[in-house]
Amino acid sequence: MFRTAVALVSLLVPLAAAADEVALPRTLAWTTHDVGTSGYNQSIAIGKALQDAYGTSLRVLAMATDQSRLAPARDGRVPYALSGTDTFYAFEGVLSYAAPGWGPQQISALSIVGSDNCADMGVAADLGIDKIQDLKGKRVGRVIGSPALQANVRAFLAFGGLTEDDVEMVDMPSYAAAWQALTNGQIDAHTAVTTGGVIEQAAAGPRGLKWIALPLDDKEGWERMQGVNPHFSRTTATLGAGLSKDNPLECAGVPYPVLVTYKADPELDYSVTKGISTHVADFEAAEPAASGWRGEKQVFQWVVPYSPGAVRYWQEAGLWSEENQAANDALMARQKVLLEAWQQMEGAPEEGFEQKWLEVRAKALSDAGFPVYFEPAEK
Repeated sequence: MFRTAVALVSLLVPLAAAADEVALPRTLAWTTHDVGTSGYNQSIAIGKALQDAYGTSLRVLAMATDQSRLAPARDGRVPYALSGTDTFYAFEGVLSYAAPGWGPQQISALSIVGSDNCADMGVAADLGIDKIQDLKGKRVGRVIGSPALQANVRAFLAFGGLTEDDVEMVDMPSYAAAWQALTNGQIDAHTAVTTGGVIEQAAAGPRGLKWIALPLDDKEGWERMQGVNPHFSRTTATLGAGLSKDNPLECAGVPYPVLVTYKADPELDYSVTKGISTHVADFEAAEPAASGWRGEKQVFQWVVPYSPGAVRYWQEAGLWSEENQAANDALMARQKVLLEAWQQMEGAPEEGFEQKWLEVRAKALSDAGFPVYFEPAEK
């Protein structure tokens, strides 16, 4: 698969600029989540729109784990990765990224997609579960190699005052496999974005699907949850399996998907951002959550900075404010602090590496006046 990806990058020869100044290569590639997920489905729909508008073929490479999605972009084998909440952990260099060979990732975004969906804990509808506390003793999926998903699980459990020790964690090879396991009766609950093919399948399955509400007025619950996932925000979703404007859900707002790059090619980033944004109307009907690619739904102030090429387009579109620029500058400054702190870890022994890095990271961020988020464990 990666040999194919190398070949794809070699085809990144720009076409002549179209009348709207979008100059895309004949072949473009990015990685995404499993087949059947919302991110994968949106990618396929975007690919068709780009093919129809510019003659560009988008090769969508489905990857099962967080790092397997970012590694091809990091190594220059594809220009982009379609990511999710793992973007936050990669940028910060924590969880599985607090390891030799990884650390804080020098990534920037082209598009941070907002939507009317959300992240939540889904459960089999046949169990009579109404709140997070009811998960005690139940079987919850744990996707191997996906620390972002597992952090979400911990965050949702924390909302109800629970930990992983209060439930039975069941290892799963992928996100899609976990949802199939829920349908088959192998697990009782798993974390998800409320949209996507695998979610619709679970909802239509013999056990059905129910979302656990996270009441917005539960201050203590939200404090516990955001203590694990500080990038979660309060929202009310109306898009997803079983959700509508007449049946909303109070849950965790988090952008998804997030299109990121390592190399930040200003011209290509500009054209990709503009090409997608210009043709949202051509692909949003194929996947409801894809409406979040519209400019007015972009999340311009989140936890990773936008690339210069993308900023150029959003400025051109009249959507980039002084406040957005200030937030972007602050994220760039934070990234610089993290990357410089990581250099101190060169040659550090593997034993105790994560603890040492978290200590170095915390001091560097604190000295620079930035919040730490992930404190090192007390000795």
